[in-house]
Parts: sequence; C-alpha cells; structure tokens
Amino acid sequence: MAVPICTAVLGGQTRTGDHSDCKSSSVPCNYGSIPQIFKIIVIGDSNVGKTCLTFRFCGGLFPERTEATIGVDFRERTVELEGERIKLQLWDTAGQERFRKSMVSHYYRNAHAVVFVYDVTSRPSFLSLPSWLAECERHLSSSDAPRVLVGNKCDLKDKVEVPTSLAQKFADAHGMAHFETSAKEQEGTGDHAEAIFLTLAHRLRSQRTMAMPRLLAAQDTAINLADDKQGADNGSYCYC
Repeated sequence: MAVPICTAVLGGQTRTGDHSDCKSSSVPCNYGSIPQIFKIIVIGDSNVGKTCLTFRFCGGLFPERTEATIGVDFRERTVELEGERIKLQLWDTAGQERFRKSMVSHYYRNAHAVVFVYDVTSRPSFLSLPSWLAECERHLSSSDAPRVLVGNKCDLKDKVEVPTSLAQKFADAHGMAHFETSAKEQEGTGDHAEAIFLTLAHRLRSQRTMAMPRLLAAQDTAINLADDKQGADNGSYCYC
C-alpha cells in the first residue's frame, strides 16, 4: 500500500513526508486539501482519437465532433486514491508536425508519464510508434516516467489492421502496459479509458512514495547545512 504523502512547515522549513507522522502531532499539513499534480502527455498520429480519449476520461463523454488539435489541448481531472486527492493534467498534443514542431520541448517539460496512442484500424499509425518513442527519448527528462500503449477504436472490429498480439509484443519490448479501448461508450467494446489513466495515477503515486526516502534525506541535508551556516555566522563554530 502506498504511503500517504503531505507537506508541512516545521521550524520554518517546508517538509514533505509520511502523513502518518502528522497524525500523532499538532503540526498542520496539507493532506487531503491540496491535490498532488501529475502531468501526462498523450501523443500519436493525427486522427487516432487522442482528443476523444482525454474527453472521455475527463468529462465522461464522447465528443461527436472534433477538429484537429493545433498545438496542445489541456484537460484535467481530480481523482481520489486511498483518501488522497490526485490531479491528472492531460496534455492532448497535435499529431501533425506542422502544428507541433515549435512546441515539442514544451510538451515534454516536467511530464510525469506518457500515453502513446495508435488506431487499431490504421496500421500506419502503429508503424509510426517508433518515431514517437524516439521523440520521447530525445525530449523527456525523466527516464523512469511510466509509459503506456493504447490501441483506440477497438469498437470497429471488422476494420482492425493491428492484431492485439502484435501490439502486445511491441509494448513488452519497450516495457509498456498495453490497453485496447474505444473512446465511444458502447457495451462490449472493451472500454478501458478509465483504467488507463487510473493505472498511471496509481503508478505515479507509488513511484513518488518510493522516492520519498531520498527526498527526505536531501531535505535533512539542506536543513543541516543551513543550521551550520547560521552557527558559523554567530561564531558558534570554528573550522580552524
């Protein structure tokens, strides 16, 4: 189970740590009031359904009419995991190079996770995935950011051009979870729109928890250094 994380001000210093430490003390913290924010970018060719997928998760609806994304569209949704509020910011990026060329680095800046989307009825959109992966490797600063592969439009069963086995093999080769879904709300289409982003939310939350010991150690070092400097300024220490 992931450890609930919060921030509090202790001795004039902002500390991030295990919320259970706050429960037995009178230290006020922000647990449950300020959601943790994670940026997730959604990339892939044009017309694979990236906009519909983000609309479906954030608004619960399938947009009957959409236009090509120019630059980036931004949507967000706050979910609750084990009593903690998590805000997912979904960056729906343009698939056409002419709409995204000057903004690529901005897409990836501070991104916590990546969703690669292809159209199961379009083999070319699947064959483009290596180029999207290469772009991600060039611009994503975090090498351990979770990535998932999503085959969209699986409701069009008679038009499928990308077999599930082929997509799963590709996902396994690149260490990604694989989902097939339809942004349309139709019974029996294998809808995983909700599961895709909640899976990422759980992974990001767990990943952050695993990083807490390193963060706390860094905070302790910073506080000790500040104390040492104050002591030296006050003539309390001698380094001769």
